[in-house]
Amino acid sequence: MKNILIICLSVFLCGCAPKTAEKNCSTFVESSDPNADTAVWMSNGFKVSFGSTDIRYAKYKEPGIKIEKTQKLHAWKGERISAQIVVWTSSPLRQIECETAELKSADAVIPAGAVRARFVRYTLTDEFGKNGCSRRKAGDHPVFLMGDMLDNIECIDMEAKSVRPVWITIDVPESANAGIYRGDIKVYALGKRTETLKIELEVASKTLPPASQWKYHLDLWQHPSAVARAQNLKLWSDEHFDALRPLMKMLAGAGQKVITATLNKDPWNHQCYDAYEDMIVWTKNEDGSWTYDYTVFDRWINLGLSLGIKNMINCYSMAPWNNELHYKDAKSGNMITVKADPGTKEFTEMWSPFLKDFVQHLDKNKWLGITNIAMDERPPAVMDEILGLLQKVAPELGVALADNHKSYKKYSYIKDLCVDINSVPDSADLAYRKANGLNTTYYVCCAHRFPNMFTFSDPAESVYAGWYAKANGFDGFLRWAYNSWVENPVMDSRFRTFASGDTFIVYPEARSSIRFERLIEGIQDYEKISILINGLKQQKTPEADKKLKSILTTLEQFKTSVKPDNLESMIEDAKKIFRE
Repeated sequence: MKNILIICLSVFLCGCAPKTAEKNCSTFVESSDPNADTAVWMSNGFKVSFGSTDIRYAKYKEPGIKIEKTQKLHAWKGERISAQIVVWTSSPLRQIECETAELKSADAVIPAGAVRARFVRYTLTDEFGKNGCSRRKAGDHPVFLMGDMLDNIECIDMEAKSVRPVWITIDVPESANAGIYRGDIKVYALGKRTETLKIELEVASKTLPPASQWKYHLDLWQHPSAVARAQNLKLWSDEHFDALRPLMKMLAGAGQKVITATLNKDPWNHQCYDAYEDMIVWTKNEDGSWTYDYTVFDRWINLGLSLGIKNMINCYSMAPWNNELHYKDAKSGNMITVKADPGTKEFTEMWSPFLKDFVQHLDKNKWLGITNIAMDERPPAVMDEILGLLQKVAPELGVALADNHKSYKKYSYIKDLCVDINSVPDSADLAYRKANGLNTTYYVCCAHRFPNMFTFSDPAESVYAGWYAKANGFDGFLRWAYNSWVENPVMDSRFRTFASGDTFIVYPEARSSIRFERLIEGIQDYEKISILINGLKQQKTPEADKKLKSILTTLEQFKTSVKPDNLESMIEDAKKIFRE
């Protein structure tokens, strides 16, 4: 009886049931693979091996890898690192589970809670084609089934002649001792032998600060109303904000610096699957005066700030893509749409009272110093009108611009400037902006083949993004959507326009992706390079100068936006600077 009690107590304290217990592993059925060919399947039985984080393993094709049961990893204290396990089987399997454990060194432990396993799920994707921004007509682009989403489910069943990758993340505590840590990861299948894999993690003596302290300026545009539709929630309800919290927490954990907010009608003219719904309700009263309801705006901003996203609030836009604004007519209760082209009487009459009221509201909430009026790819003539009115009516507000017209040449005071990846500012312009505390980043979108983060992109491209930023002197990176989801992204990442995955990088219910995890890896590399460079500059010794020169030489090869033939090995070799 005593032994039984000890066993039960152990199970309780571990927080998990014995892996031999039968469970219900039901989940959504993934889309069919239009290219599936399982006729050629050489291996028999249930196989498990470490794979590469650079590879998206096909669901219905044998991985063709040599079985490796041990994975050696290297990390700084405070760093998140990834590995990928590949499971494949010739016959159906039930209840695949992956159990992680603590990692132990000679004198310290990384707790089991820092090691996480998530099943990679498959969604449909297409290809870049001749133009990644083109309208996607049926039959124009080949369709593939691609692994991307990282699911939070506990177990999964497998079909015969199929593959299931498992993504492993390890969050090394800042407090960890330097040294070699070892631990096991066990893969179970109901009625099959347990497969045990071994992690050997070398933790360096250097420390990566927490994401909230990273210098890298990450700006992934959020789309909160898409969450309400995708998760079938009432817009701006308590349940909606409850669903937004874990999604935004995941973004804050990547070092996000900006809260994306809207000022009036959908700034992008509903180019996404979901329109951007109003955060501020403008009401025109019977006497012609205006009132503004900031209830949703304030709640949204406070959510982001509470999670540590507090560097900037970028508000879109005084230049919506169709130049339309709308307001509630107090007398009729109807929404009235107005065409207000920059420079017109309508534009000035509608924006002037709002901007004055907005400044007062921001000031009252102590948000004025971090708030920017943001524009996206607007031509110089439009910018002239907008910035002229801003300087006249609300000069206290900052300006943010995603710029594909080199407007930074004319408006040197733009606080948050983001340029097209192929428009790297002159070194003199970058130096001026840095010296004046102005932020300069770059962006990619559907127009850029490389480096990008489509659902078909090579995973290493997400890492390259961080190295590209550092090599070219940028402060960080912008991408136009964190979660502008298509109709059903877990099944199909394709969209009516834009190459697959262009509109989002994570999935509903705060589920990460291979792309997002590798993006974090590249951001961490940017931070680590900065730490190394700053440290070497302070040493001022011949040896330090030699190491500094070596790092700068390594960075040179990452200045290009043309895909190298040896992308993966180039990144792997470059990362050796973190171990020297």
